[in-house]
Amino acid sequence: MKIHASTGNFAGDKDAAAHIRDTYLRPTLARGKTALLDFSHVELATQSFVHALLAAIVRENPDSLEKIDFKHCNDAIKDIIQIVVEYAQDDFED
Repeated sequence: MKIHASTGNFAGDKDAAAHIRDTYLRPTLARGKTALLDFSHVELATQSFVHALLAAIVRENPDSLEKIDFKHCNDAIKDIIQIVVEYAQDDFED
């Protein structure tokens, strides 16, 4: 899934993230397939976008991360993904 196609250069729309999560990410993982999240040409993603995209999935099944392939993330996007994943996993452990 090319994130840029849904968001443009700035991934900040939580509704777009929820749409990607519900129409692509969840169904792909439910079929046991690896989901590709391609951040090519995305310059910035907000924490709220990444939270809407990933947090519920990580909370429901932390092992699902092994089936999500993040591609072409710049350093800022990598940092945000890591932050969201860490606190989503912390919520799971509590």
